[in-house]
Amino acid sequence: MTRKTLFRAVASAGLATLLAGCSMGNMFGGGSTATNANLQNATATPAAVAQAQTNALPAIATQCPPIKVRLGGEAMFYYGGGRTGDAKALQYQGVIDETTRNCVVSNGLITVNMGVSGRVLLGPAGKQSSVSAPIRFAVERDGQAIFSEKYTIPVAITPPAQSAEFVKVVENVAVPYLGGESITIWVGFDTRG
Repeated sequence: MTRKTLFRAVASAGLATLLAGCSMGNMFGGGSTATNANLQNATATPAAVAQAQTNALPAIATQCPPIKVRLGGEAMFYYGGGRTGDAKALQYQGVIDETTRNCVVSNGLITVNMGVSGRVLLGPAGKQSSVSAPIRFAVERDGQAIFSEKYTIPVAITPPAQSAEFVKVVENVAVPYLGGESITIWVGFDTRG
């Protein structure tokens, strides 16, 4: 069989398959013209759209508490020799860049996964190759802490780099939820002993 004959045979088989698909009715969109016309011209009422969105969106869209950086916890500074505030004595500083959270609401509980990313930067007096970033996550409901945990995150700084990034994710924190409570997730550096 020549190449030309083989090409014609393959092309003919493909065309036959394509034409067969046109007669397969409902499987590929065929069927009653009236049904197709009804679907093509269908419009949903605003109430129907709102109901569909409510049913389609998980509870995360409406009941996941906000995550905020606690005032004073957005950065940390470490100075050498007790020279706090002296820019030349700054060994390193840490900053929070991003926060995130997601939630699943079920059976009176909000299950929260929360995360933070940030950086540690060496200062003029910094020679560290490893720094510990103390990060605290807390969940507050109606003004009372119902979860609070401090995590020490090791951050390796490989020379000649002068900074390194860190990420911490805390998973499956269960928060009892009845509805109407004021819930906030807090994150920040916690340098207290």
